[in-house]
Amino acid sequence: RLDLKMGAVVSVFGSAASFLAAGAAWCFCSAAGSLLASCCGNDKSSDVPPSATSGRKRSVLLLLIALALALVFQYVVGPQVSRVSIDNYITNAWTDGCLEYSNEDLQDRCVGNNGVYRAMSSALLFFVLAAIAACCKPTANREAWPAKYVLFIFLAVATCFIPSEPVFSDVYLQIARIGGVLFIIVQQIIILDLAYNWNESWVEKSNKAESDRQSEQWLGAILFSCIVLFLGSLVGIGLLFGFFTGCATNDAFISVTLIMSMVLTVTQLTSDEGSLLSSAVIVSYGVYLCYTAVAKNPNEQCNPFLGEEDILGISLGIGITIISLGWTGWSYTAEKRVDGETDLEENFVDEENQASKKRGEDEERDVKGVVTTSSDANDKEEDQQTEEKAKPVSWRINIVLGLISCFVAMVLTGWGSIATGGNAANPSVGRVSMWMIVASQWIVYALYTWTLVAPRLFPDRDFS
Repeated sequence: RLDLKMGAVVSVFGSAASFLAAGAAWCFCSAAGSLLASCCGNDKSSDVPPSATSGRKRSVLLLLIALALALVFQYVVGPQVSRVSIDNYITNAWTDGCLEYSNEDLQDRCVGNNGVYRAMSSALLFFVLAAIAACCKPTANREAWPAKYVLFIFLAVATCFIPSEPVFSDVYLQIARIGGVLFIIVQQIIILDLAYNWNESWVEKSNKAESDRQSEQWLGAILFSCIVLFLGSLVGIGLLFGFFTGCATNDAFISVTLIMSMVLTVTQLTSDEGSLLSSAVIVSYGVYLCYTAVAKNPNEQCNPFLGEEDILGISLGIGITIISLGWTGWSYTAEKRVDGETDLEENFVDEENQASKKRGEDEERDVKGVVTTSSDANDKEEDQQTEEKAKPVSWRINIVLGLISCFVAMVLTGWGSIATGGNAANPSVGRVSMWMIVASQWIVYALYTWTLVAPRLFPDRDFS
């Protein structure tokens, strides 16, 4: 009987403990869901028109998660899968196309690259779907973000079961290359926007300074920044001449970079367009692209670091990516660059207040005679114009983030090259990547030169 009583007591306490644990778990899940919905849910009313950058901070957070996942796949999961002795469907999917390399280090690099392609292709597919959803429903960018994060996780997990060839190492690699080149061109807009904001901010502080000395200090800071950027670019070009010369292609790329840097600077100094700081930033960006290109040259005569992991290039690429994500998520001028119009979300409330005030004045006015146009008709017309203005732009931020995901994949994988320990397993990949990067650099130079000379060639046109 004593055993039965003790069993009953234990059963009661066990049931109570299970009940308390279930209640605590329910409270925790409810609180977590509420917190997630508060942080990632819709922060505006559905009747507020979306802007071109709606939901951008949540999108940037998702891309940062994809970047972290890509690094884990490349440096943790990939090498472990490559050297594990277990033979199953998942390991075969990850090592697909990599076992043909006799060197184990090359196999690890190949599997790691495939891991990056899995994470970043999931991000690209997500942003493509988000862009399509935003085209169909303009407010989609700022709705259902908890579900969107879950969708991305499912996409990333699903890619782990897909063989690397041909989906990732062939098809996605080519898509990511094209997307990376397009982002390099878009990056010029981001860098110029940052440079102009930087310059305007310090000039404004100089104009508002309480004393002439403080004003001169702000202008001196601008000049000092330009000097640092130009000197850094010259040092970089000197190092390129010192380490990456010896073949015609690299010599030509470095020489063109030096000549175009001088041409851009002189053109800007002799015109009223742009600023010296913006030219300094573009020159530095061009030197970075030149280094990225010559470091991909598969000719060992002019590339002493052939086959070595490009730590400097990866670090600079990730740094540029973080700057781009910061601009995309938090820059006040990103709206104008992506959309070209004013921020509808910010102006909507003002427009509504003005419309309400106008309707109040119409009601108070003593109207005599025949009224030919009603205020309701005017309001409907204004609402239709606002909706038409809002619909076509909210998807663009997803396209920019999709291009950034392609660029990140190329940065982490050396634009698809498989090389380690001084051995390049696929030199043709490096050659194609080199020419794609150089072509994008020339396009950047051409576009910036056009912004400087176009107002001179067509003075009657407005290029503001």
